[in-house]
Amino acid sequence: MTIRKLNKLVRYVVLIFLSILCLFSFYVLIVNSTRAHSQIQKGFSFTLGDFFSTNLKKVLANENLPVLKGIRNSLLVSALSALLSTYFSVLTAFAIHTYEFRFKRLVFTFIMMIMMVPPQVSALGFIRWMGRMNMMDSLIPLFLPAIAAPIVFYFMLSYMQSNLPKAVVEAARMDGASEFRTFNQIVLPMMKPAIAVQAIFAFVGSWNNYFIPALIIRSADKKTMPILIAQLRGADFLKFDMGQVYMLIFLAIIPIIIVYIFLSKYIVRGVAVGSVKG
Repeated sequence: MTIRKLNKLVRYVVLIFLSILCLFSFYVLIVNSTRAHSQIQKGFSFTLGDFFSTNLKKVLANENLPVLKGIRNSLLVSALSALLSTYFSVLTAFAIHTYEFRFKRLVFTFIMMIMMVPPQVSALGFIRWMGRMNMMDSLIPLFLPAIAAPIVFYFMLSYMQSNLPKAVVEAARMDGASEFRTFNQIVLPMMKPAIAVQAIFAFVGSWNNYFIPALIIRSADKKTMPILIAQLRGADFLKFDMGQVYMLIFLAIIPIIIVYIFLSKYIVRGVAVGSVKG
C-alpha cells in the first residue's frame, strides 16, 4: 500500500469515526424515546423499546404541556426569524457593497461592533423596552429583532463580494430596472446558496433559543419548544418521566431535520464560496 492510499484510508477512517460520534447522540435519543422511564433508569440499551406510542400519547395528552401549540409557535418564530434575518441582511450587504456614500466605512465598523456584543448584555434593557411597549407575553419580540443580524450580514457581504459583480447591477440600471427590482429579481437569486445556509443557521438558532423567550413569554399557549422541554425536565420527582422528556426532544428536532434536508444541497456551496473573497 502506497503512502497516498494509506493517507486516504486514514482520512476515511477518521471521518467515519467522527460521523458515528455525531450520529450516536441521535441514536440514543431515538432509542430512549421508545423506552419507559424505569427502563431508561437501568442504563443504555442498543435495542428499541416498545413504549414509543405510549410516550407519544402521554406527551400529547399532558394538559400542562401544549406540545402542538409549542411546535406551532416555534415554527412561526423560527421561520420568520430566518426570513427577516436573511432578507434584510442581504439588503444591507447590497447597500454596503454597491453604493458609495459618506461614512460607509464607519457604518460597516458600527455593525461589526454590534456583532461583538452578546445578547445577555442587552437582555435587561430589551425586556424593559418590551414592557414599555406592552409587548411582553407576545411572540413579536422573539422574531422582529432578527431584522438586525450582524453575523448574517457579514456572511452575506463576503459572499456578495465574491459572486456579485457591480457590472451586473449597472447593467440592470441601464436597462431601466429600479433598485428594488434589481435587488429582488437579480441579486436575491444570485445569493440563493448563501441565503439557504444562513436560513438554516437562523432557523436552528431561533428554534433552540430559550433565554429570551423564557423572559418574555408567560402564557402557556405562547410557549415555544425549549420552554416546554425545560418545564417538563423541571417537573417534581413524582411526575418526572424521562421517556416523555426524550419523546419531546425527539419531536423538537424533527422540524430542524426537515429544514436541513430541503436546504442541505446549498450548504457546502454556500459556505465554500462565501468564506473566500474574490
